[in-house]
Amino acid sequence: MAGHFEATPGGGAAVALDEVEISILRSLAVQLLELIGPGDQPADGEDPLAALFAEGPSKPPTDPALARLFPDAYGGPEGAAGAGKPEEEQELRERSAEFRRFTEMDLRTGKRDDALAVVRTLDALSPAQDGGAVLTLTDDECLSWLRSLNDLRLTIGTRLEVSDEDQGEEGSLYRLPDSDPRKPMVMAYLWLGALQESLVETLMP
Repeated sequence: MAGHFEATPGGGAAVALDEVEISILRSLAVQLLELIGPGDQPADGEDPLAALFAEGPSKPPTDPALARLFPDAYGGPEGAAGAGKPEEEQELRERSAEFRRFTEMDLRTGKRDDALAVVRTLDALSPAQDGGAVLTLTDDECLSWLRSLNDLRLTIGTRLEVSDEDQGEEGSLYRLPDSDPRKPMVMAYLWLGALQESLVETLMP
């Protein structure tokens, strides 16, 4: 079980984590929460109904990692530019802006809830003498973890400017020298990928 998820009786999954792994996962999830920003809960004194129908932004985030987490529904400027006629390009831009305006707030809340689930399940662990623990997740918690692991990999991959060619066994990510300042984050990226893959395999029928 160490380092890999395994199915638990009655549904869910479990994985053994050491003290360092728990600390890294929690730190990354907290950083993801900070990146996503606050949810769309109404502020004190704000009408909850008005907050429910509040519109979000119409433009993509300027932060590349956030733009990767919240991409344009219709391909963004690049997709619009390849639409053909100028009026078609403009229509795609307008449709993307409208879709973002009415969906991004909910998407942010969902991603925030998933990252919070990661933090809370880690905080609920009862470490052994060596600091490690077995993390046991319910079906719903597994899905939150799966989505959050994917968000973490997208974020880190964007920061590292990872391409598809970099990720194979012969890719450059596996050949970085220890002196490369990106090495710790690359190792975290690859480890999260392995953790995500084992959770996917566990959840498959």
